[in-house]
Amino acid sequence: MKKIIFLVVAALMFFGMASSAFAAGGPPSDVKKGVFTELDASERTVVFEPEDGGEAVTLKLGEEVIPEDIELNKKVMVSMGHEGEEEVITSASVMFLGMTMDKVIALLIVGLIGGLLSGFIGSGGAFVLTPAMMSLGAPGAVAVASNMCHKFPKAMVGSYKRYRYGQVDLKLGLVMAVTAIIGVQIGVRVQKMILNTWGPAGSDLYVSIAFVVILITVGTYVFWDAWRLSKKGAEIETPKLAKAMQKIKIPPMMNFPKAGVRLSFWVTVPVGLATGMLAATIAVGGFIGVPGMIYVIGATAMVASATELLIAFIMGLWGSIQWAISGLVDIRLTLLILAASLFGVQLGALGTTYVKDYTIKVVMGAVMLIVMVSRGAKIPIYMNELGLASVSEGSQSILEAVSFWALVAALATAGGIITVAMIKGIIKDRAKDDEAGKEAVGAKA
Repeated sequence: MKKIIFLVVAALMFFGMASSAFAAGGPPSDVKKGVFTELDASERTVVFEPEDGGEAVTLKLGEEVIPEDIELNKKVMVSMGHEGEEEVITSASVMFLGMTMDKVIALLIVGLIGGLLSGFIGSGGAFVLTPAMMSLGAPGAVAVASNMCHKFPKAMVGSYKRYRYGQVDLKLGLVMAVTAIIGVQIGVRVQKMILNTWGPAGSDLYVSIAFVVILITVGTYVFWDAWRLSKKGAEIETPKLAKAMQKIKIPPMMNFPKAGVRLSFWVTVPVGLATGMLAATIAVGGFIGVPGMIYVIGATAMVASATELLIAFIMGLWGSIQWAISGLVDIRLTLLILAASLFGVQLGALGTTYVKDYTIKVVMGAVMLIVMVSRGAKIPIYMNELGLASVSEGSQSILEAVSFWALVAALATAGGIITVAMIKGIIKDRAKDDEAGKEAVGAKA
């Protein structure tokens, strides 16, 4: 175990020294953070105090910014652009949610369900958590950063729990974590580039489109595979793609004992890179990492979901440092989600000991497809904010309702399937124990 800890620390130190090459640290250059202290609606100007302690400046609002939407004395994220030769504010959004008891309760419930998913399917649950935080009003970049920050301590607890159950392939997890960290560096740069170019609304649109494309692709395949395996007589076998990948003999070749596979190191690289990039850009890596280990590397769903937690811990720690440097982490969101998810992740990990392999895929696929509807409904709204589409207020209200209730349905589906599977598994386990006890007593008699 000491060797493993040493390797992780060494990898983090190495990439810490190399990170300047990626230029991921620091806030986006065309995005400013601070507070509006005064507004002149007739002149379309605001007095802006930068958060870095600089002098207050008077800035002009761009044509697309509505003065009535400007909120004073709240920390905001401001995107700057040009109208002719004049520098203007092109968009402004409140960075941190105004907390109410309703939002606190909602975040705790979301955190609990996210923890259940994390412990059960190995993903950090971000494909539920990030959309939930955005639906409650957090900007996309803040939701991504705060979610990633909450992920690594939760993943640490989940990976340790499932390591004790004998489900984690430490070697595979560490190998993939190295390339995942590189992916995180690239992903942070992509998100900042989008903030620079299109501002917070562009970031929200990007996150939502990425969610829809990836969720519908991966979710459909995983759900189909789970349905196939759930049929009577269907046997779990190594996917054809994984068999083909295992035939690649490019050195170095590596043995992964818990996953039960031997393959080239280079096969793990694209899976690790994709996991890290998605984790940094939309705070989701698990639903690429887990299917990647199942369908590309050839690990079982049980081992893949457990090993992903180890990867999530390492890259989550690294990504949190990067986002914290940028000042985009809302520590209140992080702590509320974490408080509930630490409890949920242990229940989820316990649940894996009572269910069949395909049940994990059922949960993953079903929740992905429902969350896809939730994010898809928000895309026209973000396009309207960017002037890329025209959506009436009535239509926006309907789309907001669809997004909200689809997210509620996803949370209920995840919690329901996992809870029912756990209860059935526990009852079945106890029945076997009782029967074994009766047989032992009969044998003694």
